Amino acid sequence: MKLELRGITKRFGQLVANDHIDLTVNPGEIHALLGENGAGKSTLMNVLYGLYTADEGQILLDDKVQKFSGPGDAMAAGIGMVHQHFMLIPVFTVAENVALGNEPTSALGTLNLAKARARVIEISDRFGFNVDPDALVEDLPVGVQQRVEIIKALSRDAKVLVLDEPTAVLTPQETDELMAIMRQLAKSGTSIVFITHKLREVKEVADRITVIRLGKVVGSASPEDSTSELASMMVGREVDLTVSKKSAEPGAEVIRLENINVLDDRNQRAVRGVSLKVHAGEILAIAGVQGNGQTELAEALLGLRPVMRGMGAIAIKDQYLKAQPSVREVLEMGVGFIPEDRKKDGLVSEFSVAENLMLDASYKSEFTKGLSINFSARKRIAKDLISRFDVRTPSAEALAGKLSGGNQQKVVVARELYRNVDLLIASQPTRGVDVGSIEFIHEQIVAERDAGKAVILISTELDEVLALADRIAVMYRGEIVGIVPPTTSREQLGKMMAGVSA
Repeated sequence: MKLELRGITKRFGQLVANDHIDLTVNPGEIHALLGENGAGKSTLMNVLYGLYTADEGQILLDDKVQKFSGPGDAMAAGIGMVHQHFMLIPVFTVAENVALGNEPTSALGTLNLAKARARVIEISDRFGFNVDPDALVEDLPVGVQQRVEIIKALSRDAKVLVLDEPTAVLTPQETDELMAIMRQLAKSGTSIVFITHKLREVKEVADRITVIRLGKVVGSASPEDSTSELASMMVGREVDLTVSKKSAEPGAEVIRLENINVLDDRNQRAVRGVSLKVHAGEILAIAGVQGNGQTELAEALLGLRPVMRGMGAIAIKDQYLKAQPSVREVLEMGVGFIPEDRKKDGLVSEFSVAENLMLDASYKSEFTKGLSINFSARKRIAKDLISRFDVRTPSAEALAGKLSGGNQQKVVVARELYRNVDLLIASQPTRGVDVGSIEFIHEQIVAERDAGKAVILISTELDEVLALADRIAVMYRGEIVGIVPPTTSREQLGKMMAGVSA
């Protein structure tokens, strides 16, 4: 089926998320929609899928104009979508999830799950998915859950399949398997829209590439085009995608984790017996698929979440922390923290840039005058940090929530590094930022290491881990399955991320 979008425009108040976008996807083609987070890719696909209504423009399938009032209309027309966050019910079986919303019935009008099971088996066998229709979704690995989402779309005879950031939660092996599935689907005539910001995957699987920046199509490209050319189209300027760093020269131990255990929000053990040492002048990267205890580990290191009593300890510069120290106590020990969710934990959106830059140290003498804030000092320090960290803001008094994602992250990085820390914990430091900001943030992390600081990098981006790490600890289901050098192959790291010990 041929898909054509003509002049699609979608506004949210004053924000133009999609600005007269044209896109054509031919039958049996894998068409990559490439752009940074916030570029408008997902909004465009939500318009296509009937979740949003376009303010202007047309959707055509096989040259016929379509009018969708909701996802049901889009599915009926042959469009399927696998969302970045899966839309499955964990306690249902595969067959029950596939049947949901399109329930097969018997002659008497009762639910006929046998038909749904047969449909799952038929599609699974046709494409080699190897999915058990009777398995509970909550028991399946993430990669298999994604196959269930694809089966669900294909069971409704989808001729156009939209995959929204489909590799975000996959191991390298699962990513390779998904790409093989995509090629097989395309070969069978399915048109695929592949939404992503990962250049390597685009070059590997796409037939054609459309690049979106700030809600507009800025150009088309071929997989044969260089990675640097694609990156430049995404951000509008030349960027250096390589990370230059000398060999590490580790010094004294800065932090030591001794068999720590941490509970998650459901009182389930998320971190299980983790022991690590990190030294001055090195970057230890903790790699793994999201949801394997990394978030809880980072929060425990900062004092945001307690270590289970009697089950492990944390020592910073040979000083043991209490079971649940205050965050200020940890920060005062020379720890900087870049949280994985800058909007929730890193910034106060309603505060100015200058106010956000002083959050960690607002009580210290450099920001105070008697019992009041030293506004002139705050202004001077903010101006210096905005310049040093290349924060693109109208002024220091602009609201942090109005900045782009990359500039918001630079504010967080600037604040944490201003304090001259001994240990930097950087959790997903480049999530949701543009390629240019990634380049800058990576430079700052390496600079901290070269200045003799210890760095713990927690990242689900394998390219980032390999580029920055001096050592890599791989985490799976709350445990460290091995610590390896950055020369370790992607294949081996992928196996470890799936739970195979080094």
